[in-house]
Amino acid sequence: MMSKSHIEARIAELPQGGITYKTISGKRYAYYQWTEGGKQHARRVKDDEIEALQALINERKSLKQELSSYSSSPRSELVRREIELTSTMLVRIGDELKSFAAPVASWRRRGCFVALSEYLHGASDGRVMALYGLRRTGKTTLIRQSLSAMSEEDLSRSAFVQVRDKDTLGTLNSLLRELEAKGIRFVFIDEVTLADDFIEGAALLSDIYAASGMKIVLSGTDSLGFLFAEDEELYDRCYLVHTTFIPYAEFSEVLGIEGIDAYIEYGGTMSVGGANYNREFSLFSKARGADEYVDSAIARNIQHSLSNYQYGGHFRGLIDLYEKDELTNVINRVVEDINHRFTLDVLARDFKSHDLGIARTNLRKDRFHPQDTLDLIDAVAVTKRLKDLLQIKDAGERVVALAESHAAEIEEYLELLDVIERVSVVNAVDFAAESRTIISQPGLRYAQAKALVNSLVEDPALADLTAPERKYITERVLEEVRGRMMEDIVLLETKLARPQCNVFALRFAIGEFDMVIADPDSLTCEIFEVKHSDKRDPAQRRHLLDSEKCA
Repeated sequence: MMSKSHIEARIAELPQGGITYKTISGKRYAYYQWTEGGKQHARRVKDDEIEALQALINERKSLKQELSSYSSSPRSELVRREIELTSTMLVRIGDELKSFAAPVASWRRRGCFVALSEYLHGASDGRVMALYGLRRTGKTTLIRQSLSAMSEEDLSRSAFVQVRDKDTLGTLNSLLRELEAKGIRFVFIDEVTLADDFIEGAALLSDIYAASGMKIVLSGTDSLGFLFAEDEELYDRCYLVHTTFIPYAEFSEVLGIEGIDAYIEYGGTMSVGGANYNREFSLFSKARGADEYVDSAIARNIQHSLSNYQYGGHFRGLIDLYEKDELTNVINRVVEDINHRFTLDVLARDFKSHDLGIARTNLRKDRFHPQDTLDLIDAVAVTKRLKDLLQIKDAGERVVALAESHAAEIEEYLELLDVIERVSVVNAVDFAAESRTIISQPGLRYAQAKALVNSLVEDPALADLTAPERKYITERVLEEVRGRMMEDIVLLETKLARPQCNVFALRFAIGEFDMVIADPDSLTCEIFEVKHSDKRDPAQRRHLLDSEKCA
């Protein structure tokens, strides 16, 4: 028999999780699914990889069984003596909950913690609560913080359940019956949408257990799954708490980080290191981070929800994009587009970087330091590297022919996921309003600009420059993006903060007011120019001082 240390070392080298299969439109696909950092991950497995991967997974399971022959921890024995369960689901109870909650007890709390606390400690009304949002937006942390705030009595009547891909509502039902019989009153169920039959049978949780006084908190990254379940099964028996959109003030308060630049670069998740939160690196700290996030947190979110909703029959026109792994391409195109338009022109044409084009023009006409370096680069090679980083494909590289219906459906789902928000842009001639789309996760958009910079610095035209010259050019690229993003952030957050007012951008034949706040009660307007700059320039307020525009 191997020593315990050797077994533990070998287990750490082997892949965790397992292989599961899904049938979509009659075709069977293999997926490798695992948990890392408390989050569920999945990727498609090619046919020629399955046998070798399964062998490594089996070896890990065998070694885990062998490791169990060594003495278990006193805490595990203590917990099992307190409450013995026959269920094979992953459950934390008793002292395990204290250990689970303790690390986050001192962290600052998101605003939605209040709604969660009121639900847990308010009167029972037969409803469940669902915390839903994209990855790394604080759902599990909210649960752990609510556990850390509980009294000893309430904590002794609580359980945290981690759903795995092999679990079903049937196994969950059996566990809940056991927990109810043991006097458990508060049940937190994480990643509940991993159960394939959750959408079709979620009413079980409200109609049987919540109706009997049990407080049930559901959480998961499959946002669409919760929306479908709420529409199909839960109706008015569920409180939905969104976590995806994280306003600047909340981001700054919770993470203990000040400054709009930090929000522009990392906003959208709660995973940037901060004095009052966790110490992880941001998901958006590198170019591949953005692509991975779009693929795993957004595209696969849509894919997972649709494959489990009405037995996969609700994909509509997205089935081909799902099967050919081209959904990420489409989403990244919309995020990169300067106006985030969901049009066939944006999605189907050969890709050109808007950020590169704008930076090239602005550097060329700079009043103090005109630069033509971006006219001298190998634009084809730069664009190719950027496309590879963002998984963007041109017409000749795609398998699926895109249609207007693809754009409309993706737009609809991204809006349901809270990935995009809307603000109004009004034409000053006839006061007709059109909608401007804003990406609610700034870090995702900014990471694409950093991907462009990473592609640019490999070009010989930049490699021949001095380090200060190269930094000046790449910083101008990022500054152009920051400026446009700041306008969007201010406009969106003001609209949300002033719901009683009409907040919009006002566009003239030449120039615009970046933001207008029209108060219908006082019949007054406030007008603003929004600039990402470290100084004020008289030229910046020329439109605000234009008497005709003001009139």
